[in-house]
Amino acid sequence: MIKCVILDDELLAISYLKLLCEQIENVEVVKAFNDPKVFLNEIGTIDCNVCILDIEMPGMNGLQVAELISNSKKIIFTTAYKEYAAEAFDLNVVDYVRKPIKKERLIQAFEKAQELVASSQKKGFIEWNTNIGKTVIFTEQIAYIKTSEIDSRDKEIILYDGTAIVLKNLSLKNLLEMLPPKDFAQVNKKEIVALSSIKVFSTNEIITTIASGSENFLKLQIGEAYKNSLMEMFGK
Repeated sequence: MIKCVILDDELLAISYLKLLCEQIENVEVVKAFNDPKVFLNEIGTIDCNVCILDIEMPGMNGLQVAELISNSKKIIFTTAYKEYAAEAFDLNVVDYVRKPIKKERLIQAFEKAQELVASSQKKGFIEWNTNIGKTVIFTEQIAYIKTSEIDSRDKEIILYDGTAIVLKNLSLKNLLEMLPPKDFAQVNKKEIVALSSIKVFSTNEIITTIASGSENFLKLQIGEAYKNSLMEMFGK
């Protein structure tokens, strides 16, 4: 499922894009914005994987917006001006769709986006801004993830060797989409665990293989909203 957010300074263009998206299977418009600054303030908390950005906007154009979010979202540009094409593809975006937008052309762009989203979930690593700079983290090394106690927008990853790395400004939902779905599970509102780190689990609690103190292992409380999905993963 493609969950997309639209950014265009023209309300008529937003309405038209929404109408086209509603006619395309497996595409959902989560939210739409006509102000780049409001968009940037909120995009980190929205569950989406594709952003459709208009390039020509007053104040801040789509190219400038894309530079700030391209490491976390797949981007489709829309514009009436062909002279932006080279700059757009320098940003490694999914596609560049000329206005007036046709449904068939938009479908092609979404198909490309779907392939990229699927491949990013299979590639075996996460690339993100962290407390030590832009970092590549191999998912097979991740034992446990929790929301930072210092800043809830950040997420702390614990590797199997005990190394801790802080991912900057990333929601648990978006992080979970980057991880191989068969290998990780969210257990409550603040924590994700690698299934290979689970030693024992009951209906309310997980005991992991992760050391916590001199003789203890980390225990996680299972949230009510996550019990059924956890049970399904273990065939219960």
